[in-house]
Amino acid sequence: MTSPLEQLLARHVSTGTVPGAVAVVVAPDADPAPLAVGASALGGPDLAVDAIFRIQSTTKPVTTVAALRLVDRGLIKLDDPVARWLPELANPVVLSHPDAPLDDTRPSPRPITVRHLLTNTSGYGMMTTDSPLSQAMLETGLEAGPQPSGLGADEWLARAASLPLAFAPGEGWRYHHSFGILGIFISRVVGRSTQDHLRDDLLAPLGMVDTGFWAPPASAHRLPATYRRDGDLLVESEPAGGGFYAGPPDHDVSHEELVSTVADYARFLRALSGGAEFGDGPLVSAELLKLMTSDQIPGALKRPDSFFPGFWDQMGWGFGVGVQTGGGHAGRFGWSGGLGTDFFVDPDGTIGILLAQVDLDEQVMALFNEFQQLVPPH
Repeated sequence: MTSPLEQLLARHVSTGTVPGAVAVVVAPDADPAPLAVGASALGGPDLAVDAIFRIQSTTKPVTTVAALRLVDRGLIKLDDPVARWLPELANPVVLSHPDAPLDDTRPSPRPITVRHLLTNTSGYGMMTTDSPLSQAMLETGLEAGPQPSGLGADEWLARAASLPLAFAPGEGWRYHHSFGILGIFISRVVGRSTQDHLRDDLLAPLGMVDTGFWAPPASAHRLPATYRRDGDLLVESEPAGGGFYAGPPDHDVSHEELVSTVADYARFLRALSGGAEFGDGPLVSAELLKLMTSDQIPGALKRPDSFFPGFWDQMGWGFGVGVQTGGGHAGRFGWSGGLGTDFFVDPDGTIGILLAQVDLDEQVMALFNEFQQLVPPH
């Protein structure tokens, strides 16, 4: 008899939500047993359980943990101004209003700190209206989307620094771009690429052998195709085994996002949430883990125009993750990626991970919502 998870995935594959997906829901005292349903591409071979997915914004918790480990070591502090390592951000200016003309600015009353990056309150981020700033972000290649920017890390940061902040640090909330800056910040602190630092400090020790900023040439064939929906059709964006993440890029991608597998990501979440020893201590100290997985956003910043409608209903933001603040799953943390990736961790340590490769839309979000309800409310 098939499990509720397999039934859910099979139904969404059959109705065309996604060509295929790999997923797992695992209790804290059980071993993960991921299952794969569907195909790696429309009309292609079956999707393998060890498929390597472009996980997009589900990168953010990994980047967050990398930064918090530097805090635990005393190399940085949460309230350190990042301009010490990112001089490009030393003198930010702030728009009088997020929709104001680009020259209607004032000096920032405070510097951007590490905490601002972790909480999406730096003043950088996705704009929710058609404004001069959103147009400038589009023109400079800083618009968030399913494809990597194509810019090297230093160039991407220089372009971001050339634009005004939408609000003074700590006085608003905008999604996404703070974590590109955080990736570059990590590389500046440690003095080498974030890829190399993550590999040695986090990925290799955890046995996350298929996680990184790209799939090595020998493993690139395990990348499924990616799609966007055009009406009732799925249109291929990147081919199976190809695209930006197939093999190393020719520039520094410390600001970009990762590829991973369900098995690798389960190792990460189990180490993060289970409190298991990692080397000579926990993955992240208990104090910082509590901050990461609890709501850090004041109510005054949870404005309806800061993200998509209804986002803040029983929802908060910690460090790099969303946090359920009410309802039957209160205390759950997790997040989704723009190409159809999703995870959650419940207070009891139950983990759910779902990886697919279709741009977020109403059908994919419906799949996520049903996936997140597979574990009954507590």
